[in-house]
Formats: sequence, C-alpha cells, structure tokens
Amino acid sequence: MKLTILGCHSATPGININPTSQVLEIKNHMFLIDCGEGTQVELRRNKVKFSRIKHIFISHLHGDHYLGLTGLISTFGLLTRETELHIYAPKGLKEVITLQMKLSDSWTKYQLIFHELSSKTSELIYEDDKVEVHTIPLKHRIYTNGFLFQEKENERKIDINLVTEANIDKAYFRKLKQGFDVENEDGILISNKKVTKDPIPAKSYAFCSDTIYNEDIIPIIKDCSVLYHESTFLDKNESLCARTKHSTAKQAATIAKKANVGTLILGHYSTRYNSYKEFKSEAKMVFENVLLSKDGKAFNFD
Repeated sequence: MKLTILGCHSATPGININPTSQVLEIKNHMFLIDCGEGTQVELRRNKVKFSRIKHIFISHLHGDHYLGLTGLISTFGLLTRETELHIYAPKGLKEVITLQMKLSDSWTKYQLIFHELSSKTSELIYEDDKVEVHTIPLKHRIYTNGFLFQEKENERKIDINLVTEANIDKAYFRKLKQGFDVENEDGILISNKKVTKDPIPAKSYAFCSDTIYNEDIIPIIKDCSVLYHESTFLDKNESLCARTKHSTAKQAATIAKKANVGTLILGHYSTRYNSYKEFKSEAKMVFENVLLSKDGKAFNFD
C-alpha cells in the first residue's frame, strides 16, 4: 500500500503549498482522494499515470478539496481518454461539473459516472474482489465524508515443499490458497494449515478531512493500519475549532489512540504556521506513531 501526498494544506494554495489531494495505491488500484487546485500538475510532478486513475473520491464541496477536478476531467478528454471515470462525491458535484462542461461545450467522449453521496451513516460505496471502500461521516460546516479503504483478506501461502511431501495434486492449489482442506493423491484429507502459511495481513487506510473532533468515527476506523486525520490547528489555537469545524494535532492523535490505529498521518495544516514540527510534537504527547504529510511525500506501508 502506497500513499502519495499531492497537497496537504488548508484553504488557499501558494507557490510551494497545495490544497488537499492524494493518491492511494492499494491492490493494483490507484485511487485519487480529493482534488484541490493544482492536482493535475502535482500528478505529473509525481509521475502518476493519468490512465491508471479510474476512481476519484471527493470528501466535500469546499473549493480546496475539489476545484482541480474540472481541469483534470478536461485534460483526460484532451488526452483522448476512453476508459470510464467514476466520481464518488456529495450530491451537487455532478450539477457543478455538468454546468461547467455545458457552458464551455466540453463534453467528454469517455463515460463520466457520478456516484452521489447523501447518507449520514457509513455506507459501502465501492467493492470488487480485492478492495472495499466505505464512507466515514464527518462533522464539518457542510456535508462531508472521509473514506475507509480496506483490502480484502489475502490468500494463504502454499509451502511447496510441504505440499509435495503431502502428495497433493497442483489442481488443488487454488483450494489451498482459499483455506480449504483437500485430499491428496492417496485420498487422505490434508489439513490446510499443515501445508500453507498465514497470509499477509490485510491493510486499511482511513482518510479523515475535514472534521471537528468526532468520536463517532472511532468504530468505523477501529484498528485500521493507517489514519490520515486533519490537523488544521495547534493546541494554542484550539478555540478556532468550534467555529471552523476543524481539529488540532492533539485531537487527531486522541482519535488515533482511541481507535487503536497503526499509524497516524497529520495534514491539512493551516497556512498561519511556518513550521509543522510542532504538530508532530503535540500529537506524540498522546499517540506515538505519528508522521507528517508533506507535498510530494510518498509513504510505503508493506
């Protein structure tokens, strides 16, 4: 699982700072999460192949999380894209994008499929044989979701030496990987655990931005491998959270600790701060395994 941060700042973009956008590579999927201004430039800077992006997830309709989308959709068209594009976003984004395309007479030749979200409870919005994606209802100034990306359980690993010793025909290898006991060439039932190894544990990634401190999300993200949680403010500015519906680094760490996540990544920093080291220091007072997001930074979780 690989996470590439394209932008991790709040509100307005700057020369060297970009609003929220990131790419998650999981089980051969490449998911784009949020699409602030400048996203397509950062995709190119980070050598992300446009053709691999088939699913885009938009958390909410504040400009710093989606204003780069129209340009990206247009560029896909200019590059003669043929593959359909799925967009999972709050109800209303389809209307916005469609109007822009109508007024500019820039209809796509590829199929653009909107999955409009309006539920205030967590729901499954994408699933295939390898990955599931659920919404994480957040509390912000407008309707907002985070997203939980979960790998499905991996297959067991065959120990080829033990399988050979047990005299099992290779026609049963698929069954073994799926966890079944099988009969060998002599008709003897062989226990799966005697000839296979435990699978690599499935990974999960929770994206939570933007939101006020909200313990309601804990059951949804419980035990996830990696949590990205907005940390707009430092503790000294906590009084701003109630009005803006954002969180502090310490609050993000508290959520991480209570949810028993593996790793916490901080981001969505307010541009009022010149350095972000203090975000990590404050979070580590509550939760040990803390990383700082940075534009262009890639995290690998093997």
